[in-house]
Amino acid sequence: MMQDHFQFALALPEILLVIMALIILVVDAFSKSEERHLTFVLTIASLVAVTVVSAVQWSGDVRGETFNGLYVVDPLAHLLKIGCYIAAIVTLIYGRQYAEDRQMLAFGGEFYTLALFSLLGQMVMISAGNLLMVYLGLELMSFGLYALIALRRDHVQSTESAMKYFVLGSLASGILLYGLSMVYGATGHLDLVQVAQSINTGEAARLPLVFGAVFIVAGLAFKLGAVPFHMWVPDVYHGAPTAVTLLVGAGPKLASFALVMRLLVEGLHGLAMDWQPMLLILAVLSLAIGNLTAIVQTNFKRMLAYSTISHIGFVFLGLMSGVIDGQDAATGQAYGSALFYMIIYVLTTLSSFGLILLLSRHGFECDNISDLKGLNQRNPLLAAVLLVSMFSLTGIPPMAGFYAKLAVLQALIGAGYIGVAVFAVILSLIGAFYYLRVVKMAYFDEPEGEVQHLNIGLLPKGVMSINGLAILVLGIVPGGLMALCISAIETSLRF
Repeated sequence: MMQDHFQFALALPEILLVIMALIILVVDAFSKSEERHLTFVLTIASLVAVTVVSAVQWSGDVRGETFNGLYVVDPLAHLLKIGCYIAAIVTLIYGRQYAEDRQMLAFGGEFYTLALFSLLGQMVMISAGNLLMVYLGLELMSFGLYALIALRRDHVQSTESAMKYFVLGSLASGILLYGLSMVYGATGHLDLVQVAQSINTGEAARLPLVFGAVFIVAGLAFKLGAVPFHMWVPDVYHGAPTAVTLLVGAGPKLASFALVMRLLVEGLHGLAMDWQPMLLILAVLSLAIGNLTAIVQTNFKRMLAYSTISHIGFVFLGLMSGVIDGQDAATGQAYGSALFYMIIYVLTTLSSFGLILLLSRHGFECDNISDLKGLNQRNPLLAAVLLVSMFSLTGIPPMAGFYAKLAVLQALIGAGYIGVAVFAVILSLIGAFYYLRVVKMAYFDEPEGEVQHLNIGLLPKGVMSINGLAILVLGIVPGGLMALCISAIETSLRF
């Protein structure tokens, strides 16, 4: 454990990313190429570099606190950061041709630099050890996403989505900040460990703490897209350029999960019996409304948006199973299952929206479910990845989604929530309808018009193949990743 107040080596990935983002910004300013090839290559190289740095730190068991406790580096931070890096790399590879076709790169490489600065915000969120850092990271991530959604300035739908996300996101940030200020007022501390100690010793006033927890849960629920704070998800997912939709729907979910762990599980662990019932209500509503509303959707992106809401419900089921009657007996297993579920969900989201990106062409948006008709005849590889993705989201073995759901349900039953587990299974069965409908259209419906075989670039095709294979392999042998998740949780929690 490093004890120095300022260990810059702990924040090396963040420092490296900031330097590279600024270099890319300057290089891009002098670039005359409308395709921004150099900007793309430098961005991917930067992401690979920070991935290697984080992996080396993790393998070397580098951990500790720096900047007087503002910043925390532990196995959970390493795992989630690497997940965010990979999500960003995959998204930019899938979305390169899409962004070029829609002239999102014609006036500058802001698509890449904003993605990097948004990623920096996610990294700050993941390593936040202080209430101020939580808010700083959240806003840094959000501002980048607001600008990215509005990047197509001549596209009315994107501009409308950006305005909705900005207004509602600002409101949610205010709600979260109000909750953080109440926790600070009740405990007199900004450091999350000191907040937890103040609650555990009974020094803090309970009433403002509980009120603060309510506002914090509401703010976190908005960022994750849980009902009833879900109203932005379908509109933003549908209206934003699909490449940006994937930037919103992948990495930020991992960062928001980290915030839940830092704020609720670490900082407010002593109030678990108060915030767990809130998560139960959010989970039940998200499962019900997400699955039932997705059934009637004809737009693929909106269907996946409502699907996201239902999956966040499952994540909350895992998070509310960690403390049983005030005891921490099942903490590692329950929170580990929720983390595993979130990682598998992000992996599947990358392949699902990646398919939309690769199937979209200049002047054509593949965002309706009917656009997938006869996909197997046009490109068997993409159809196979679609099949694997939809089966995983449904929870059909041997896909990774099945084991993720099983792990959460086991934690839920172990915590005594048998009725809720049955409810979750029933809603998952209802949800199977709209996932299998997509597979049916890809394999059994005739394509509209003449069959045109799709030519996909070698790099995105290879990444898509690995993506689909990972979903299948992690379903067949999930033990390694699950053990990694549980280990990261158990060695990182500080309360």
